[in-house]
Amino acid sequence: MDTDLGDFLRSRRSRIQPGDAGLREYGRRRVPGLRREEVAQLAGVSVDYYIRLEQGRGKHVSDAVLDAVARALRLSDSERLHLYALARPKGTVDARPTTVVGVYTDALRPGARLVLDALTAPAFVLGRRMDVLAWNAMGDLVSRFSRMDPSARNQARYLFLDPAAREFYPEWEATAEETVSYLRLDAARHPGDPEFARLVAELSAGSAAFDALWAAHPVREKTFGTKLIQHPEVGRLDLGYETLTLPGDPDQLLVVYTAAPDSEAAAALARLVDMHRVGAGGH
Repeated sequence: MDTDLGDFLRSRRSRIQPGDAGLREYGRRRVPGLRREEVAQLAGVSVDYYIRLEQGRGKHVSDAVLDAVARALRLSDSERLHLYALARPKGTVDARPTTVVGVYTDALRPGARLVLDALTAPAFVLGRRMDVLAWNAMGDLVSRFSRMDPSARNQARYLFLDPAAREFYPEWEATAEETVSYLRLDAARHPGDPEFARLVAELSAGSAAFDALWAAHPVREKTFGTKLIQHPEVGRLDLGYETLTLPGDPDQLLVVYTAAPDSEAAAALARLVDMHRVGAGGH
């Protein structure tokens, strides 16, 4: 365990007021939220044990304790899984299949490549650290990956370091929180990744917004939803999206944008196709 576990627990207890947890408030509080001894009381563990857990010194933490702490801190399902990943880093015993990580490769399997190219909807594949690994022709028309420098083909890097991203994503704040949430989950699944550490350092140095969000520890898995894009050629695109884990490699995610038939977004995508006369193939 590293300091990420302690940071995460502190961030979560800071958002709960004693009264909301059915506890009496006493004494002057130097920081917002619950004290460590109050979390221990709510979780039914000793104060010393909880302090050691928050300091990253707890070993072989049981499911019962982690679940009790999760309930005390009112964690969401995504946050609960994140707690497990932080408390049991890669290489330690964890029977929960949701935290098992497979072998990661940068190359896209030929079969996955064929699936990507067969899709008529805008689609792309994300790898570790939100690197953009591949895209289809429509995905390129919407997200313009081929126009980016190869070193910049990373969703987090684009979002926080490229000024154009705030115009491209009108709901930038929501997209930024989703992005940091994903990165937090990725960091917990792959502790000690030097490339990830370099990316976080780069984003923290270049974006005060990223630095603040990273410190807040947002954790929320969002595998579907809506995405608003202000496209430079066809204007507003109100799209849905579905995120699917590719078989055989849980670190590769297929992201597909969708538009309801007869919607304004579908008409705009059709205009985009006409403008560029899209052929087959992508990256």
